[in-house]
Amino acid sequence: MTIADDAEPAHRYSARVAGEIESRWQGLWEERETFRADNPVGDLSGPLAERPPFFVMDMFPYPSGKGLHVGHPLGYIATDTVARYHRMRRQNVLYTMGFDAFGLPAEQYAIATGQHPAITTEQNIANMRRQLARLGLSHDTRRSFATTDPAYMRWTQWIFLQIFNSWYDETAPNREGTLGRARPIAELEAEFASGERPTPDGRAWADLSPTERASLIDGHRLAYISEAPVNWAPGLGTVLANEEVTADGRSERGDFPVFHTTMRQWMMRITAYADRLVDGLDGVDWPEKVRSMQRHWIGRSHGATVRFAVPGVSFAGIDEDAPGVADPQASAALEVFTTRPDTLFGATFMVVAPEHPILGAAGALSVPDAWPEGTRAAWTGGFATPAEAVAGYRAAAAAKSEEERTAEAGEKTGVFTGLFGVNPVTGGRVPVFVADYVLMGYGTGAIMAVPAHDDRDFAFARTFDLDIITTITPPAGFDSDAAAWTGDGVLVNSARPDGALDLNGLGRGAAIAAMTRWLEERGLGRATTTYRLRDWLFSRQRYWGEPFPVVYGDDGRVHALPEDMLPITLPEVDDFSPRTFDPEDSGSTPETPLSRATEWLTVDLDLGEGLQTYRRDTNTMPNWAGSCSYEIRYTDPDNVERLADPANESYWMGPRTPGASGGTDLYVGGVEHAVLHLLYSRFWQKVLFDLGHVSASEPFHKLFNQGYIQAYAYRDARGAYVPADEVEGDAQTGFTWHGEPVTQEYGKMGKSLKNIVTPDDFADQYGADTLRVYEMSMGPLDISRPWDTRAAVGSQRFLQRLWRNVLDEQTGRVTVTDEPADLATSRLLARTIADVTVEYEHMRINTAIAKLIVLNNHLTGLSAVPREAIEPLVLMVSPVAPHISEELWSRLGHGDSLAREPFPVADESLLVEETVTAIVQVDGKVRARLEVAPSIGEEELRGLALATDPVRRILDGRDPLKVVVRAPRLVNVVPPAGVRAAPPHA
Repeated sequence: MTIADDAEPAHRYSARVAGEIESRWQGLWEERETFRADNPVGDLSGPLAERPPFFVMDMFPYPSGKGLHVGHPLGYIATDTVARYHRMRRQNVLYTMGFDAFGLPAEQYAIATGQHPAITTEQNIANMRRQLARLGLSHDTRRSFATTDPAYMRWTQWIFLQIFNSWYDETAPNREGTLGRARPIAELEAEFASGERPTPDGRAWADLSPTERASLIDGHRLAYISEAPVNWAPGLGTVLANEEVTADGRSERGDFPVFHTTMRQWMMRITAYADRLVDGLDGVDWPEKVRSMQRHWIGRSHGATVRFAVPGVSFAGIDEDAPGVADPQASAALEVFTTRPDTLFGATFMVVAPEHPILGAAGALSVPDAWPEGTRAAWTGGFATPAEAVAGYRAAAAAKSEEERTAEAGEKTGVFTGLFGVNPVTGGRVPVFVADYVLMGYGTGAIMAVPAHDDRDFAFARTFDLDIITTITPPAGFDSDAAAWTGDGVLVNSARPDGALDLNGLGRGAAIAAMTRWLEERGLGRATTTYRLRDWLFSRQRYWGEPFPVVYGDDGRVHALPEDMLPITLPEVDDFSPRTFDPEDSGSTPETPLSRATEWLTVDLDLGEGLQTYRRDTNTMPNWAGSCSYEIRYTDPDNVERLADPANESYWMGPRTPGASGGTDLYVGGVEHAVLHLLYSRFWQKVLFDLGHVSASEPFHKLFNQGYIQAYAYRDARGAYVPADEVEGDAQTGFTWHGEPVTQEYGKMGKSLKNIVTPDDFADQYGADTLRVYEMSMGPLDISRPWDTRAAVGSQRFLQRLWRNVLDEQTGRVTVTDEPADLATSRLLARTIADVTVEYEHMRINTAIAKLIVLNNHLTGLSAVPREAIEPLVLMVSPVAPHISEELWSRLGHGDSLAREPFPVADESLLVEETVTAIVQVDGKVRARLEVAPSIGEEELRGLALATDPVRRILDGRDPLKVVVRAPRLVNVVPPAGVRAAPPHA
């Protein structure tokens, strides 16, 4: 609780005083442009650009109409602390905040209310700016913008045109030291025109019609239009990228059913960059979890494509150019990709997707009329003929979502097709099944099955009574009849009778190489690299997004608009809703809002072929577009000639050391963007890098994923949520609301759960600095933690003690002394400076605060606080609690802001001291060890022990029942009743 303002001393640091200080200093910072970051050139240039740069960013926030709750600013306060610290380290810090303002929420609100999304978005941005400003974030507001600003939208459209007007040359060296880079499409046209690059049919470029030339070139562009398989959400009236569909086949936004269909859509050829996107992860400082998620999503696999002949198949109705069909004129064959070609001797059956072209088209199935001799009863599925079995199975598979078909836990079903493949190394026949867990969109749509060494194949083989042949030696005692051996070992049962191939006794690597070489020499296979990644679906059937900077002629050809026509802004419309005939109908088609803007839709232009009437694109870009390059625009936000001047872009984002990737120095945001935003941003960055527009090959050098602040919620006997701030009691005595018992839950904050705490309400009660200190001291930044408003009083008391160490609460007079500090204080100060410097450098802000509290408490116990100790303390506190620190610094006699004062430097001579190991116990069990000075006091050792992560986790915000300190070697913490510590190894 705070002390009521009418009962407090006149100069006590209270919520009222904190609010006055915070408001005044925020005004002074804005008036003085305290946090400006100077560029080397241009309108934002200045002398600070002579200092080393430090570029720190938060992930673009979406300006929600709900405003902020206290969980949202966790990352923002952390980046602000880092930014303030680096300014004090004499660096030029770029730190600002923009808004990712296009997207579905504003559009859906507009559909529901009729209010234009621009109005809603502007109101939400204004409210969010106000809330962020109250936190004291040290943004350079001159650099702020929203993706909806026409001046910014122009550059998003400009980048789209750069991608559209580029192609990927796999043979050209790039600046990352490998092969493959984007080149201007004009260079491809020149190669065709000169004959350096032949046309597909061998005709001269001059002999092709304009439409044929356009079609040929469009097939190489990095942004292209395709009749693509899409995720169609009729309930939203738009298609979705794979990443926007949940595991159960519904839209991430709105939870609508999603269907698979084909539509004419814009695509981004991100697959061209698959290798560079994987390899580039080795050069960035990112959490391994995120890098693993990106590697998995890209899904690069090295192996071999193997050809299985399929005798007796008629190719009537089969697309001979379809993937997975090899040399149909020579003989019918199936191609499969495998990462383990060394196990081919154990391939006893094959599986194809229901859509695989070797099965033929509906009504013209390329399967036998009757079951072949030797067909086992388990294979037929109870059908009289292969045609009936395949047709019936295809119909059942069509009703399933991709997620249902590939679910690991689902039962694997299938039927025999009546076809046999020929194992290329044994010459034996292997039955070909159709099963819906195999997808045409991945690999070749066909797999070879080695049931002895794959769990899924083993289960399938057991279900359908199929042969199982061991080719990898399992360890002694392993029961090969009960399960598949999926580990490594030496090869067995892997030799041809004629001696042409013998893998027995070889390990995995040597066996794969030998098998691949044997297949290639005989034209039966080839070394292959495949990817899970698919091209990026880039069209949305929505209104509230960036229009495409292209038009279409009467012949359907795409024409890029000239740069001087940008930006293309949205027309005014009255109806913002995409329409479909039935939101549950997979076959419905969208009518987009832009298709109804008839006056905007057509435009008369001369694009080099005379004045003609063109039609605009009725789709818009996805909301990801605006957030793919905002870090570049931050470096030069007012430039009207270029995305960013090279001098400014390279200063802020260029590699800090030779051979490095470059990018922002620190990027902070949630792990939920690990695949979507981060992968797309990296793709755009690499295209711009190839084209020479930027100096960095990666957009973000260091990535930090903050945890989340969660909250307790409470339900009454009816199951209804009750206001969390009105609940009384604790875990030991139970919780009540208005005298009635309630149950406690733990999860996210939300209005529906009635457990939201807004930063405005908290600042009214405690002050913004207390909010900052509390959120930063709750635990390590990358760990989620529970919110407890009552626990914030500890952070408030820390600031109140700091205030009293400088000022008399009754008179407001400065009470510090200019007398030298005693040796113990000097040693503690030096150690604190050294430790806090390390903690700030590594974003361990919670432990930095713990050390500052120890020093502050030590000074509280002195009869007079030395200036030489309190001033460094105020400077060290300022990154996390800037308002009170500025006020105290001013009252200590300094005229200028401390924002760019040098961060304190420890006196090395005072750090030379023997250390001892202090044991930290909880209920007598060792939980941590601390290296401390022999002269450490009991209070300081107590504070350090309580700040260790194991103790914090066990106490979980509660006060200990008792703390026994035996400085300098032992601290034993007794937790409150009912709190049980996990075993030390947990």
